[in-house]
Amino acid sequence: MIQTLMHKWERQLSLRDKNRTTLPFEWGLNFLDHAQTSADPKETIFRFNQAAIPDSHNFFAHQNREYTVSEKTLEYRSSVASPYEQNNRARCRIYEAKDRTNRAVIVLPQWNASETSHAALCRLLARLGVTTLRLTLPYHEERNPVGPRADYMVSPNLGRTIQAIRQAVQDARNAADWLQGEGYSRIGLMGTSVGSCISFLTFVHDPRFQVGVFNHVSSFFGDVVWHGISTQHVRIGIEPHLTKGELHDAWAVISPNSYVSRLRYEDSRKYLLISARYDLTFPPDLSHLLFEEHDRHGIPYDVSFLPCGHYTSAMTPFKHRVGYLIANYFRKHL
Repeated sequence: MIQTLMHKWERQLSLRDKNRTTLPFEWGLNFLDHAQTSADPKETIFRFNQAAIPDSHNFFAHQNREYTVSEKTLEYRSSVASPYEQNNRARCRIYEAKDRTNRAVIVLPQWNASETSHAALCRLLARLGVTTLRLTLPYHEERNPVGPRADYMVSPNLGRTIQAIRQAVQDARNAADWLQGEGYSRIGLMGTSVGSCISFLTFVHDPRFQVGVFNHVSSFFGDVVWHGISTQHVRIGIEPHLTKGELHDAWAVISPNSYVSRLRYEDSRKYLLISARYDLTFPPDLSHLLFEEHDRHGIPYDVSFLPCGHYTSAMTPFKHRVGYLIANYFRKHL
């Protein structure tokens, strides 16, 4: 009964977005640095993933940047040079704690977030004494060269999607550089939906992040796009060219489950995985694959299950539960 009602509500909320369009399918090999090309572009994508995953510390490595701060906004040039100059200038809004401590958190919003998304959470963390940077994701808001949707971040262009996720990871690591330079020694990381995927990848590859909260987690990027109700327009563009299994492999390099084993020795860091029981965008069975991978490697983690879905987690009363979980976790562990 509850599941039926929640799923109906989720589908209704998902249909509010009337401007989804299916972009043309492209292999996007020009977005993949040092890809070993072959006559078959599909084979090139697979080989790229097979080479990049074991070398992911270099794949997600960032370069030191110069920073400018004005009107509570941090700006710097992204480590990834996409073909769109507008996208290559990273920005973070700064929510400075009134009584400054050595604690700070970087927040990564969801796909197609507006400029107000997560602002209330950032203000709450600042009131708790935690300075917060809210990162604008690639192809979002002022970084979006096409608009109005951030479709270039997750699209049937396989290579551009890989580059966008990689760019976001590097942008978050650059933001941590700035925080360290400002004297913050305890740094946390939080992300929602695709921001959760990005922040998990960042957390794995950067030990400076002592605490993480990942809201709406999943395991394999391609599987979520294939099955989630929010990405069916993306699947439509991909399905004539790749099977579900092939998409799984084509986007393995940006999938959290590809790197869980890297955390096996990270016994001093704390992180919370949040999953919604009635989620049709990040289906629970895919989230459980992430939990099972942790269990298989004996990696400790904290988990919380929301009694709602993906879209409904932003509705009253569930949004208050989410805010409490996130803020309280950082209060306790950061």
